[in-house]
Amino acid sequence: MRALGPIVLFLFLVEITSGILQGYYTPILTDVARNLGIADGDVNWFEAAQLMFSALAVPVLARLGDIYGHKRILLVSTVLTAAASWGVAFAPDFWTFLVAWSLQGFYVVWLPLEIALIFARVASKPDRAALTRKAAGLLVGGLQFGVIAGALAAGALVGVFGGNLQLTLMVPAAAATLCILAVWFGVPESALRAGGAVDIKGFALLAVGLLLLTSGLTFLRINGAGTWWVWLVLLAGLAAFVPFVRYQLRIDEPLVDIRMLRSPSMWPVQLTAGLFGISVLGAQAPMSTFARTDREVHGYGLGLEAGSVSLIIGAYVLAVLGGALLFPLAARLTTPRITLSGAAAVVGIGYGLFLPFHDSLPQTLANMVVAGLGSGALVAALPSAAAAAAPLNRTGMATGLTNTTKTIGGSFASAVFGIALLSAAGESLGGVTGTATAAPLAGYLTVWTVCSVTAFAAAAALLLVPRLAFADAPLVPGLAEGTLPAPGENSR
Repeated sequence: MRALGPIVLFLFLVEITSGILQGYYTPILTDVARNLGIADGDVNWFEAAQLMFSALAVPVLARLGDIYGHKRILLVSTVLTAAASWGVAFAPDFWTFLVAWSLQGFYVVWLPLEIALIFARVASKPDRAALTRKAAGLLVGGLQFGVIAGALAAGALVGVFGGNLQLTLMVPAAAATLCILAVWFGVPESALRAGGAVDIKGFALLAVGLLLLTSGLTFLRINGAGTWWVWLVLLAGLAAFVPFVRYQLRIDEPLVDIRMLRSPSMWPVQLTAGLFGISVLGAQAPMSTFARTDREVHGYGLGLEAGSVSLIIGAYVLAVLGGALLFPLAARLTTPRITLSGAAAVVGIGYGLFLPFHDSLPQTLANMVVAGLGSGALVAALPSAAAAAAPLNRTGMATGLTNTTKTIGGSFASAVFGIALLSAAGESLGGVTGTATAAPLAGYLTVWTVCSVTAFAAAAALLLVPRLAFADAPLVPGLAEGTLPAPGENSR
């Protein structure tokens, strides 16, 4: 780790800020809704809009990082995130808040760019892949620490500030602003450049496909599976990727290198990222509502108060932190491929345990800890595995795509789980007064089954990669001088 110097420390601070942005707002979303004069259900638009925006922004920013420098684009995205965070704090109405909240999604590209920076920094080292994995684990540790700190701080500060929501929302904005200084002064630029220019036509085609697909999934969640035109939007979104892929294969400097994605070491990683997004982005809200469901009334649920739900969230986040820190050790004792596959299987086991064991808080905590350990390893491992499987002039693109596919997986899960939890909600409750808004147990069983099956599918896919994929390989001549292999040449 000495080879990386203080860069990991400053990037660690960046990831703490990322965690604060992800954890701070959740405890006060009800206060936000009241302040904006909107219903609690309208808060879902914040998540949907930010997911759509980040799915579009990450591929472009990752490509710009490969061309112009990963630090430069990291700095630009940090400035934009800070500006959007101040917009969130001072937004006077719902639509302004929605726009600012969406633009805050620039932070999603931070971790992929950081992994690309680290990989470029140690490209001349014989153990560069192992160093990247270790650094990734530390960065994800900072991320999870930030999530915990942000959630705890928000709950406390809203009381300290006497319910003044604007003052409360200024805290994450200030953290994002300080993050600019950490990147500016503490992070050196990578010497490697891909060259070329941004593929504008490719971006336009990708934007159309992603907007249609993510919009269709959002409408599916809101309008339900019985709305015919929702399926037309989804089909149009899928169809839009056909001309995009054909165009990317025709040009020399594509926005998304399809040939790279088809390599046996890369496609299982990207597929795993998409499948992993189903549980890591889609299952947390159902877990929260299940924990709040009154068992005495409905016959299932934990009947917890809001404060007690934080025990489950805290246990999960700490398990994610542990999994991220344990991943480099496990990879060293076995192989990165086996560790990745094992981590996905652990996620599958964790959610599979919910099917027979969901009747008490200790059972729920145990299940979430198991799922969290596997999730933490995957959060740390997927970007570093993508970097190790990509040519040096495509590391930003490869790491960024893990976040894009994860976001699409989360959007899919959000839509499917929303339908599963809403369908038959009233009829499954037997007409009990005041219970029409509770979700049926069958819906929760569906959520846990989908999360478990997709995780095991990812574990199986990862076993298809070459045996020594993502491990350190002999150095390519010229890496120490910061030169690049020929375009399209996989240096690992």
